[in-house]
Amino acid sequence: MPSLKEVRTRIESVNSTKQITSAMKMVSASKLRRAQNAILKLRPYALKLNEILQNLSKSIENSDDDVYSQVRPIQKILFVVIASNRGLCGAFNANVIKEANRIIQTDYKKQFDEGNVFVHCFGKKIVDFYNNSTYNVVGKEIDLFTDLSFENVVAIAKNMMADFAAKNYDKIILVYNQFKNAAVYQLSTEQFLPIVASDTENKVKDLATDYIFEPDKETVVKELIPKSLKIQFYKALLDSYASEHGARMTAMHKATDNAIELLKDLKLKYNKARQASITNEILEIVSGAEALKG
Repeated sequence: MPSLKEVRTRIESVNSTKQITSAMKMVSASKLRRAQNAILKLRPYALKLNEILQNLSKSIENSDDDVYSQVRPIQKILFVVIASNRGLCGAFNANVIKEANRIIQTDYKKQFDEGNVFVHCFGKKIVDFYNNSTYNVVGKEIDLFTDLSFENVVAIAKNMMADFAAKNYDKIILVYNQFKNAAVYQLSTEQFLPIVASDTENKVKDLATDYIFEPDKETVVKELIPKSLKIQFYKALLDSYASEHGARMTAMHKATDNAIELLKDLKLKYNKARQASITNEILEIVSGAEALKG
């Protein structure tokens, strides 16, 4: 049985850890509230705009009016892998990396072997992983999450769109965690470029024919599609940001609960050790008294 001093030291250590995890849980909950409000406000607008974008894409299919809808043979592909700058959020970062690598190795093995798979990293944890790998890293975004705003995201989205238009990449894929609620998020793989029309079964009718273009189709294509792409990219980053804080809050909540359970066990051990020590002292006193009588 461990000594009283050893058990006391462990109790103090676990109690200190519990206070830290509890504080981190509260901080994450506060940040999650703001991030959740941001993504829930943007999502309906982004989804509707994406629906219009897909239908509009069908109306200009095989047209030279919009370079963002042009489907080309896939030779060079860019993966945009989005996670976080910090850990202590469970498997949040590891799952994104694992999913991106799985898709590359299964669906784009030929391009990877030819050195035509490129990775744009969002988050320090992603940067750290791919820096120590054989992947072609073309971008590293670490400071973006300290001030995640539409204005800061637009410049990056513009560069990606320009690279696609210049045929530097034939496809751009986003890999990130999509926010569901405070405790749930799921991996999402989304084709950013080229734009593809929706194949959903309940959209039998080509909705693009219902649109009246004002002032004309070319102007709408020129203005709406780039704007929609920027919104979609910003939404992916907000989804990941909210998911990160939800994952960290959940992880810290579990860590705090585990610390509480461990404290209960340690206090029980401490009381047993203390009782055993008191019993031994009483036995020694009684034995001494009996020896004096003799």
